[in-house]
Amino acid sequence: MLLVLLMQLERYPMKTKFGLRAAILAVALVLPLYPQGAPTVTTDVLVMLTIKPGIERQQVMAVMQDEVRDTVRLYLAGKIRQWYSRSDGRGVIFILSSKDVAEAKTVMESLPLSKANLADLEYTPMSPLAPLGLLLGAPAGNR
Repeated sequence: MLLVLLMQLERYPMKTKFGLRAAILAVALVLPLYPQGAPTVTTDVLVMLTIKPGIERQQVMAVMQDEVRDTVRLYLAGKIRQWYSRSDGRGVIFILSSKDVAEAKTVMESLPLSKANLADLEYTPMSPLAPLGLLLGAPAGNR
């Protein structure tokens, strides 16, 4: 997550980048010391979709039109926040608006590639970076 924040700094002016990088570095250094309290709320789920080894291109292409159509419908329904092609060409990365992995699995299993058992799916629950509250000076109980 901290790496994602650092990568997003490119859009800011140099002076601002320095201050934000310092703040992110401070959080990274303090993060291991941050007491583990109540579990954080899952706000999204990252899903990495890769085509299973041994699957022929024509098998994938046979369902691709329906896959794209259904993916767009899920996006327009607010289920998919973002999606990207993998740079290695092996699949897609989705960020789903889901409260937990079970909900994300239900969404992804409705897609044609999953129904045809052509894809492997890896799920990672995501939540706000709670230690950023340290930058605000908020007491532990008020985060």
